[in-house]
Amino acid sequence: MKFMGTTICAVRRGNQVAIAGDGQVTMGESTVFKSTAKKVRRIYNGQVVLGFAGSVADAFTLCERFEEKLTQCGGNLERAAVLLAQEWRSDQARKLESMMIVADKHSMLVLSGTGEVMDPDGGVAAIGSGGNYALAAARALVENTDLSAEEIAVKALEVAASICVYTNDHISVETI
Repeated sequence: MKFMGTTICAVRRGNQVAIAGDGQVTMGESTVFKSTAKKVRRIYNGQVVLGFAGSVADAFTLCERFEEKLTQCGGNLERAAVLLAQEWRSDQARKLESMMIVADKHSMLVLSGTGEVMDPDGGVAAIGSGGNYALAAARALVENTDLSAEEIAVKALEVAASICVYTNDHISVETI
């Protein structure tokens, strides 16, 4: 039985970074297993925000491993991400079916369970089944409105929820 489906959107605007996520966990192709999951959280004494998408167990593993690396690196987001990617690449047997967006006051990165580390363009990133819809909406809102990072992230998730069957409008958001 495979659990899937979620959408995470991150927006940096000015001095604010917001990561928003929906609450849907889908079992198989057609059953909503849970509608109020929280896939956005703070780590490292509240200084880092992350949102995850993908296989539930793999997503938790990805979060835990990243938090361990972040602690080892004294909170340096980029260094922790690179160390985590190097660890995965040396362990060819284990690939995690998950992605994660992490952000602090200075950086935003997208991490994959295959060891990829990406710095998104324009201060906007989105992952998950509704990620492309949320990304397009967030980019349009960044370019054409004066809304805050939090308002944009939430509105982008609302757009994704109106299009993607694996995304709902039970949105949680964390802001730094």
